[in-house]
Amino acid sequence: MKKFILLMISAVIILSACNNNASTKHHDAKSSVSVQDDKIAKPVMAFTETVHDFGNMDRGEIVKYRFHFKNVGNSDLKINRVQTTCGCTIGQYPHEAIPPGGEGDLDVTFNSTYKNGYQDKSVMIFANTQPQQTVLRITAFVKPSQNN
Repeated sequence: MKKFILLMISAVIILSACNNNASTKHHDAKSSVSVQDDKIAKPVMAFTETVHDFGNMDRGEIVKYRFHFKNVGNSDLKINRVQTTCGCTIGQYPHEAIPPGGEGDLDVTFNSTYKNGYQDKSVMIFANTQPQQTVLRITAFVKPSQNN
C-alpha cells in the first residue's frame, strides 16, 4: 500500500511539473511575439556608414563630417539626444521627427587643438529607435604642431 501511495504522489508531482513547463513555454511564446511586434512598430536608423576616418591632420585643425541616415522603420523617428566621448567632438542632429522613409543628417565636428596621435571618438545617438542607442565613430591621426 505504501508503494502505491508513493507512486501516486510521484505521478502527481511529475504531471504538475510538466503542466507548469507547458504553460511557461506558452507564456514565453506570447512574450516573444509581443517583442517582435514592438520591433516592427519602432523606427530604425539605417546609416550609409557608421565610421569615418579623417586620416592625418595637423594639430589645431577643426574638421567636420556629415553622417547620412534613413528611417527604415514603421513610425516617426525622434532623436532625443546625442552624447560624445570628448569635449573635442560635437554632434548636431535634426530635432524634428523623421517619418518612415524619411532621411536626415548628423553633423560631427572634431577639434584637434589639444590632441596628439591616434584619435578614436564615439558619438552616441539616443532615440526612440530599435535599438535605442546607435554609436557612430570618427578616427584621425593628429600630427604634433611644429611649435611643440
